[in-house]
Amino acid sequence: MKNQTMITSVFLMSLSDDQKIIYILFTIFLLIYLMTFLSNFLIILLVVTCAHLHTPMYCFLGNLAFLDMSYSSVTAPRMLFNFTTQDWSISFPECIAQMFFVIYFGVSEGFLLSSMSYDRYLAICRPLHYSQVMSWGAYIQLVSLVWSSALLVPTIYTLCLKRLIFCGPNYIHNFFCDLPHLFQISCTDTSINVLLLTVVGGVLSIIAFVATFCSYVMIISTVLKIRSSDGKRKAFSTCTSHLTVVFIFYVSVTFTYFVPNTSNLLTLNQVVTVIYALITPLLNPLIYSLRSKDLKAAMQRQRTVLQGLLQLRTLKANKKLLCLVF
Repeated sequence: MKNQTMITSVFLMSLSDDQKIIYILFTIFLLIYLMTFLSNFLIILLVVTCAHLHTPMYCFLGNLAFLDMSYSSVTAPRMLFNFTTQDWSISFPECIAQMFFVIYFGVSEGFLLSSMSYDRYLAICRPLHYSQVMSWGAYIQLVSLVWSSALLVPTIYTLCLKRLIFCGPNYIHNFFCDLPHLFQISCTDTSINVLLLTVVGGVLSIIAFVATFCSYVMIISTVLKIRSSDGKRKAFSTCTSHLTVVFIFYVSVTFTYFVPNTSNLLTLNQVVTVIYALITPLLNPLIYSLRSKDLKAAMQRQRTVLQGLLQLRTLKANKKLLCLVF
């Protein structure tokens, strides 16, 4: 690939040229990233430490939290670093690596959301067979399949970049490296790569979306048959959070990868990219934590335990102080 690459670095897009606005954006995006990292880390911590959350449903949620935390860490720290240094250049190998992980975590999330919808389908539509079908062995196989199969997509895309020559202009209209923007700085024909992106990405997106959509059609059909209003409310409450996350994910992916980056839509694409890369990883844990009574209860129990430990340490410190005084 080095033999074909004529440019050694790429310049990413600065979101503003005004120094005051840059300071404001840096503060906002830093807070968003910290909240994203901490909120997703909190969900992972709760799922790992709370025994009553050791179920496939919450383990899937822990995987989603790890994905969101990882995806945000691929894009946000580099952007924050560029804000502080005002140097928006990135070496070409780093650009390719960033693109690889952006695609990998994005594809993994699409597959994982489909797996989560299948899990909810079994829990609501096949409750008597749920523990048999969604055993721990089946869960591990499903999660392993999600992580391993998603790895093939960015690998194929990256290998196909070897046929391209990148000779500039080396300016990307985005604050991180992504595949459609790399096509724009190639001085060779990218029609095959674009076709590959459209076919592979489109087919995988359609398969994942149809699997998720069909699962929730059957879920809604089953929920509507429930006579108890409390049962309906509980089932819909569980599914609403997942459907919200699915909707935000697929709308963002559609605008990012399947809407042409024309000059008329450049601003819209930039806004959607910010939402997809920074806002969505923050919304996911907030949506799930606010909708899940089990997570709320787990947070409350952990808070109570921490308060008890702090009070115990305070008492021990006071006793030591009294012993020193007397």
